[in-house]
Amino acid sequence: MGTVHAKSLDPLPMHGRDLGVNPDDLVETPEVEQEAKQEILENKDVVVQHVNIQGLGRTKEDLLGYEISDVFHARNLIEVMKKAHVARQRLLRLGIFKEVEVLIDTSEGSDALPNGLDVTFEVTEIKRLTGSYNTMVGNNEGNMVLGLKLPNMLGRAEKLTFQFSYGTKETSYGLSFFKPQPGSFERNLALNLYKVTGQFSWSSLKETDRGLSAELNFPVGGTNQTLKWEGVWRELGCLARSTSFAVREESGHSLKSALSHTMSVDSRNSAILPSRGAFFRLSQELAGYTGGDVRFLKEDVELQVNRRLFWDSVVSASLWAGMLYPLGGKASCIADRFYLGGPTSIRGFGMYNIGPQSEGDYLGGEAYWAGGLHLYTPLPFRPGKGGFGDLFRTHFFLNAGNLCNLNYGDCPRTHLQRLAECIRWSYGAGIVLRLGNIARLELNYCVPMGVQSGDRICDGVQFGAGIRFL
Repeated sequence: MGTVHAKSLDPLPMHGRDLGVNPDDLVETPEVEQEAKQEILENKDVVVQHVNIQGLGRTKEDLLGYEISDVFHARNLIEVMKKAHVARQRLLRLGIFKEVEVLIDTSEGSDALPNGLDVTFEVTEIKRLTGSYNTMVGNNEGNMVLGLKLPNMLGRAEKLTFQFSYGTKETSYGLSFFKPQPGSFERNLALNLYKVTGQFSWSSLKETDRGLSAELNFPVGGTNQTLKWEGVWRELGCLARSTSFAVREESGHSLKSALSHTMSVDSRNSAILPSRGAFFRLSQELAGYTGGDVRFLKEDVELQVNRRLFWDSVVSASLWAGMLYPLGGKASCIADRFYLGGPTSIRGFGMYNIGPQSEGDYLGGEAYWAGGLHLYTPLPFRPGKGGFGDLFRTHFFLNAGNLCNLNYGDCPRTHLQRLAECIRWSYGAGIVLRLGNIARLELNYCVPMGVQSGDRICDGVQFGAGIRFL
């Protein structure tokens, strides 16, 4: 064998000894002979005779066979290196190995071919029990999260997780089990048992959910599909003595059993602050036909398109819309309705402070839409270019939307007219800070327009933190 150059595949560790190369011999070999051997290595057909995995303990070998099988299809050394690198990434994605190294060597033994190669994956398994402590950022709220995890529980990348979360508006704990399909990590099953207690100050409402859910995820033709069943016992209560009578009427216990389906397509280069690509999500939820005393049909859609312009600027357009249809002659529940307004949706308005309200408590709506047009540009004069400064972007925006109930008259046309009338909108500018692939922060100066009676506004500087922004 001869010298191998793999500078374009830095993540794949290569060692001279693994290719049968003696560094002392290379010094004495004439340059022409070295070049000839290198050409043979890079261009000549090779056969991957054996793929070995070393360091396995509780992991079942049949699971890993699906992840590394493509290595056998490589026909030259460059392909072997590329496919081995892809296989390494697939093994790490399983979440059961702390380290994975790849060694490529010439085949040895009585059955060795002149052009045969052996590929060895050296793995280090994660401990049987791991713990974690971190913080999470949601839509204008923060949480401290403690977790215990049993990775690779049954030897085929199963995962059992217990998680406790304490936050500014929500406290929860839950037990979840995750099982991927061997050879297709995107196809997986998740079971969850949880209790969540949340405070919704905009409605003066406190809600405690105790539930069980089963979720199946799978790809179809470039889309990601999710089928889910959820059964939850909900307890609604008042958050303050001044809670309105309309909210007090909603207080009490209910049992919700719902089937839902979500389809999504995501071609964005980043979910937090994308510079190109598009995102589409369509979800439907049907409650009441598998048990429970809550009945409705809920539709929700989200669309986002991003396009890079000149001078490293990006224009982004987004649209949200949804509708809730009460079924069985029952009114919709305040916990199931849509809410709109705030620094993560229609900026310049208070958090979820748009739409129907009673004595200052916002009741949500059964239909809504919201749209946004945004322009992101680098900071003026590009301070910190190529480093910390690239995490910041200047932000110009125009947001609009509306929220209403469906019980205004008997004509469906009336409902649609209400969504097109009295539109709330706002415009402004500010600074965006991207926190890696976790969340983003916004500090904007907002000018709210189209304000209706009962809406609460935030005229001036508004701060927002979260993952999902309009």
